[in-house]
Amino acid sequence: MYCKKISVLNFRNIERAEVEFSEGVNILAGENAQGKTNLLEAIFYPSVGRSFRGAHTPEIIRFGEKSAEIRMDFRDAKRDQSIGVKIFRDKQRQIEKNGLRLDKLSDLVGSFRAVLFCPEHLSMIKDGPSERRGYMDMAISRMYPMYLYSLQTYSYLLRQRNALLKSAWNDRATFDATVELWSEKLAHEAAVISDMRLQFVRRASRYVAECFGEMMGEREIPTLVYDGSSGQKAEEYADRELTEKKYYSLLMSSHDREIAAGATLWGIHKDDLDICLNGKSARIYGSQGQQRSLALAMKLAEGEICREEFGDYPVFLFDDVLSELDASRRDYLIHKIRGKQVILTSCEPDLLSDMKNVRRILVENGSYFSFKKEK
Repeated sequence: MYCKKISVLNFRNIERAEVEFSEGVNILAGENAQGKTNLLEAIFYPSVGRSFRGAHTPEIIRFGEKSAEIRMDFRDAKRDQSIGVKIFRDKQRQIEKNGLRLDKLSDLVGSFRAVLFCPEHLSMIKDGPSERRGYMDMAISRMYPMYLYSLQTYSYLLRQRNALLKSAWNDRATFDATVELWSEKLAHEAAVISDMRLQFVRRASRYVAECFGEMMGEREIPTLVYDGSSGQKAEEYADRELTEKKYYSLLMSSHDREIAAGATLWGIHKDDLDICLNGKSARIYGSQGQQRSLALAMKLAEGEICREEFGDYPVFLFDDVLSELDASRRDYLIHKIRGKQVILTSCEPDLLSDMKNVRRILVENGSYFSFKKEK
């Protein structure tokens, strides 16, 4: 898969731009705050229908404008395709695929697949569980619209159940009459999500071990283990019926505790991903170099699973990552990206000067143009 061209209108600091990419390595080069990451954000947006920076709509639309627009031409393993997204300040966004209007975001997700790697991901191992849940959710959502739908449904149900818990102080009767229904629905979605997370983690663990071994040798063997919040063994999450019953039982077990906390205490929003080296926690015992290698291996594993699932690699987006890696990891990453489309940002215009067929794009104040011929 590769992105052929993107047209952007009123997105962040980009007033209007149209950028074409090669099928190999593309470097967006320029000083800080010129619009390199903004373009990367626009490229990533159609893959999941939202900003990878967690930005709300008003932050995405250029100051003083009412809407922003992204149009992308890309090719997957079978044919040329196009995506158009129009984002408004005051109404629902409009989405098109191959000229046809889409009613739901889930109809778009999975069409254009991209793997993003930015400096924040390098601390994924030592950061809190929410970072690792985000890694799983982002990776799985890009491949399976059903997962995104379940995740959105779960989020809605969780908000409703939490609101019910907070109101129970003043209206216990309504809580007692409705909590069973909300708990049933929440448990059902939790079972779907936990099963899909388990399957992804199992596949990712194999590729992480392979990539980590290539980088670091065979001295340490990494493993990824899904740590679900229901207390089951990892392999038990594949039995959705069993998992649903377990979550339902937990959600109905301690209402007084939950009312006191004002929040749902059990569910997939409490999950984690255990990352180990030779059976020991990489978060606690891993060196900074080992943790960075694991984070890099986890992002590359996303690409391998996409290739395995769909027959082609996704587009790799690297936001100023090479400057954050030491020489050995940098060399390894450069080796791994050969033969794939990569769009990366850098403040160094001569980055990868020894590589052939690198397209270099100068970025200045939201404008983009080639400044050096391809080799």
